Amino acid sequence: MNRDMSYSKFSLDITICIVIILGFLGCTKVTEPITTNLSEITGTENTQTSIKSEVYHRPIILPTIADVVRTVEPGVVSISVDILSRGVFYDFTDEGSGTGMIVRPDGYIVTNYHVIQDARDIEVGLSNGSHYSAEIVGLDLLSDLAVIKIGADELPTVVFTEADDIRTGDWVATIGNALGLKGGPTVTLGIISGLGRTIRTERGDLYDMIQTDAAINKGNSGGPLIDMDGKVIGINTAVYGGAQGVGFAVSSGVAKPIINSLIKKGKVIRPLIGLSGMTNTTELSDRFDLGTSEGILITQVAPEKPAYNAGLKAGDIITSLDDQETDDMAEFLTVLWSYTVGETVKVDYISDREPQSTIVTLVERPSP
Repeated sequence: MNRDMSYSKFSLDITICIVIILGFLGCTKVTEPITTNLSEITGTENTQTSIKSEVYHRPIILPTIADVVRTVEPGVVSISVDILSRGVFYDFTDEGSGTGMIVRPDGYIVTNYHVIQDARDIEVGLSNGSHYSAEIVGLDLLSDLAVIKIGADELPTVVFTEADDIRTGDWVATIGNALGLKGGPTVTLGIISGLGRTIRTERGDLYDMIQTDAAINKGNSGGPLIDMDGKVIGINTAVYGGAQGVGFAVSSGVAKPIINSLIKKGKVIRPLIGLSGMTNTTELSDRFDLGTSEGILITQVAPEKPAYNAGLKAGDIITSLDDQETDDMAEFLTVLWSYTVGETVKVDYISDREPQSTIVTLVERPSP
């Protein structure tokens, strides 16, 4: 009898486990609690115990982003380029591909600088299958952004987010001409892995980048990084080759004023302070006996430029611009580039362990 009881209890445990597992793996939405009548278990020869078990669970329903993609896709274009490369004995043409986004209905398209760099011919493919030749409107090496234009009107456009409350862990998707594959754009899904990243590329450092694990493959460059409302929160720019699932995008907050400036003026006018620097760290402070591990360590000052004329020198540490703290290079450049040419800025800094202050008059930064 004890053996029968053990067997019955074992059967009961197995049955309950199966019901729970099937409930969590169910593909259909369950709106009512599941009631399972289990077998009667005979405890003694003349006694029966009826067991009724109700199992409640919340269904797992994976979301679809098909509607979001359908909304954004008409404003995303493929870009094909012919690049003239000069050899020792002869020149040859190489082909490349990338992605772009229509930002104005009269044919203005934003993409990455490196997508069309040195391009001899640029061809844009729209989602409706039509193709156009494009001309360059403006380039900005520092942000790796470019604007091109095609001869078309009444085009669908993407919409940039107006919010600045994106968070690490938010769901995002990329849309682009990955690997130049035919058959429409490639869509990948992921999350925001980090914000405010600084990355080093062969064209220079890029600041205030969005990091994502959504796959950004060759050909995705210049395409949108979108939120689940279909708004563009970034422009896909780079993928870290030394690791999987590490891609970067220029944030929309950084990109929008640059795009507007490229459309209106063909270039981005930025102020120049005339120095090079790096984010100060505890290691640098200890190594050079700086006395602080905060701010921006000046590594070089250009002769006869604003910083030089204001008395700044290599080895000084900038702690704030107009009382706005500059804890790293990203913050320093964000504050600096918020000024216009000709404005004056109060620079607080530490020189030979002593707090100092000076006034710098900014000039126009030459185009690269």
